Amino acid sequence: MIEGNVFFCGDPHGEFGPLIERVHRHRPEAVVLAGDIQAKRPLDEELASILHLTLVWWIPGNHDTDSDADYDNLFGSGLADRNLDGRVVTIAGLRIAGLGGIFRSQVWMPPEAPRLVSESDYLAKCGKGNYWRGGLPRRHRSTIFRQTYDLLLSQRADVLVSHEAPACHPHGFHEIDALIDAMGVHHAFHGHHHESIAYPHNGSLRVFGLGACAVSTLWGNFLNSVP
Repeated sequence: MIEGNVFFCGDPHGEFGPLIERVHRHRPEAVVLAGDIQAKRPLDEELASILHLTLVWWIPGNHDTDSDADYDNLFGSGLADRNLDGRVVTIAGLRIAGLGGIFRSQVWMPPEAPRLVSESDYLAKCGKGNYWRGGLPRRHRSTIFRQTYDLLLSQRADVLVSHEAPACHPHGFHEIDALIDAMGVHHAFHGHHHESIAYPHNGSLRVFGLGACAVSTLWGNFLNSVP
């Protein structure tokens, strides 16, 4: 049995009260935010009241690059090093993988083949006039590149947290399923679609969608707020 006292949080969109309340009440070892965080101030300031109680990890969503403020309050915050995108990190005894962002047609829109494989490919094509802060345009800092996806394919994990959904969702992708299979994942969580759902079991695999601000345990128990 997979162990680990970790909570998974659906897209906050700047509203952190539900997560803060649940952490104070249940004291998990760690929480993972599934994107579209949109903090109104640096994320470490937004979550200051729980940082002594739990470890906070996150992946970016598509809206986390909507504005300079959305980007800076996440990627420039004191929790910038807790970005799980393209990584596998052991958290509370679980190997947790993260795939942030979304598929975009200018780069890669499955089932079509990627137009551009890596960030460096994009930079070579877009021209320096389109650079943002000397690099990738801000919007595409929440785009899934095949290179990042392939880095995860070669690794193993117990849990995958992605912003995009697997194919069990009507707007999901078989490529997320393929990643789950290749990595040997047993529990998968996604955000983006603002629906709290436990999908039908597929053998030992458990897949959950996270509603906006929803907080779930590893086993898909969605935690209600205190009345």
